[in-house]
Amino acid sequence: MAYAAVNHPRVSVLSTSSQSSLDHPSPTPSSTRFSLSSAPSINTLNSANRPTGVRPNIYERNLNKTRFAEVSLSSFAFLFSELVQYTQKRVNGINDLERRLNTLGYRVGTRVLELLFWRTESTSKAPKREIKLVPALMVIHTQVWKAIFSKPADAIEKSVENADEYMIIDNDPPIERYISVPRDMSQLSCSSFTAGIVEAVLDGLGFPARVTAHNTPTAQYPSRITILIKLEKSVLEREELLKT
Repeated sequence: MAYAAVNHPRVSVLSTSSQSSLDHPSPTPSSTRFSLSSAPSINTLNSANRPTGVRPNIYERNLNKTRFAEVSLSSFAFLFSELVQYTQKRVNGINDLERRLNTLGYRVGTRVLELLFWRTESTSKAPKREIKLVPALMVIHTQVWKAIFSKPADAIEKSVENADEYMIIDNDPPIERYISVPRDMSQLSCSSFTAGIVEAVLDGLGFPARVTAHNTPTAQYPSRITILIKLEKSVLEREELLKT
């Protein structure tokens, strides 16, 4: 269901009679206003200078107290489905759709990394930032996946053929659980959104890479996806220096 812009006619809140009375005001007012200077204010403010009975703004919440808060999976699936359909109407092909999903995921990934850093530094006495590749990938495999999907990824693998390629595998990605891809778009992987998140986190940690998502279904896991990480040459060169 794509978004559609609907032009609603503007309706004036003034009736014809009231508008004419504004143009030609009557010398005799129809009502009298009373001022009670000593009357107490109904909207009394609490200690946070907020009217009582008004829920706190989301930006005022403590980030540590909401770290384990979960969002309904049905709500998440609905919003992501709308995001995919909204984007699909504005692209020319599968590659363009995956690229845009990757870009949207990248924006989320930058905020996820910033939030994880803040929580780690505010709760840990000795916060640590990984400078080696494999521990950084483990952070994504465990902490990032738990923060977004409430579970760690299933595996991390290294390519046998290419030294600059690593893979993160999720056997049952929640992001794909309620997505039905048409036959003519069977090559589409909506987990390109997840790949964008991973790419943003790697860039933020100092491991620039190109990250893509691929459908790798099996008989046991028909929704299995593989996040392919292709590292830049500078990352491998730094890894060699750290070994010495």
